[in-house]
This record gives sequence, structure tokens and C-alpha cells, in this order.
Amino acid sequence: MQKNEIRAVYTQESIRVYQAYSHEIADEALRLGTFGNKFSMDRMTWIKPSFLWMMYRCGWGTKDNQERILAIDIKRSAFDYIVQNAVISSYKEELGMSHSQWKEQVHNSDIRCQWDPERDIFGNPLEYRSIQLGLRGQAVHSYVNDWILKMEDITGYVKELYEKRNAGVDITDLLPQEKIYSL
Repeated sequence: MQKNEIRAVYTQESIRVYQAYSHEIADEALRLGTFGNKFSMDRMTWIKPSFLWMMYRCGWGTKDNQERILAIDIKRSAFDYIVQNAVISSYKEELGMSHSQWKEQVHNSDIRCQWDPERDIFGNPLEYRSIQLGLRGQAVHSYVNDWILKMEDITGYVKELYEKRNAGVDITDLLPQEKIYSL
């Protein structure tokens, strides 16, 4: 069985998460330092602390409406809150509750947690699972209005890594230096 690990770039005050967006959403967010009117506050938004999982998900910025990669530093206290209040996105008997109890938690929660196989630089699954966290409702409002400390457009960096990887260069040492994160 694969183990779950949170790996991230973090400091005493912040932890970095990644999201990929269209040019329109990214440009507005970078101008404002947070998300604006182009960003939908009415749908689930997923944040990912794993750089390579984000690259797998957005195809290194090649997928439609995911061409721009944002590195977003959020408050560590907020990230801890998100993880501690997340409801797992798919039911498993090991949760220690009935399916109907889990469904009720999902219905009442603004935060989802999903563990997916971590990826290597080529998108192959690794031996552990990385977290992604879905925010909606009050959680997404808090994220946009209170939790974001800094945003950076790393699209150029991502494209450079992607080109080097595709040319056969070992990019391992050029990746963000993520460490295991403990709550």
C-alpha cells in the first residue's frame, strides 16, 4: 500500500501551492495579488503543494486553460487548517464511519482532500501519494481574501524545465526543493 506524504516548499510562515489557469485569470490574479472577477468563487478550486503532481495535472502548462502556472504562497496556519478540516473525496470503509455519514460530511464541508500517486518528471507514478486540496464556499473566500501571501508566475521556468526534460537533460536538481511537511 502506498503511503501518503505532503511534500512542499515552505518556511516558518508560508507553504507554496500550485495552480494552473488561463492567461486571463492568471494576468488578473498577478495584477491584483489575489484572484479577481475572472476567477469563479462558485466552484471548487484545487491547490497542490507538489510541483511534479501539478506538472502532471496541467501537462507542464500545455493543456487548454492551464497554460499559466502560478506558485502561490499561503499562510502555514491556513494550510494546516485546510488539511485538518478536509473531508476525503472518496469513501473507504477504513474511515470508520458509514457511507451515509461520510456523504453528510462531504455535503457539509467546504474542503476536500484527495491523495493521488506522486509523479516523476515523466509523469510516471511513484511509491507515495501526494495531497491535493479542494476549496469551495467559505474556504475559497478565505483563500482568496485572507490566506494568500504572494503569487508568482512560474510559467517561463516550467517551459524551460519541460524543454530541457524533452531534450534528455536530467532536470532533477532544477526542481523546487520540496521537503516532507508535517502538521
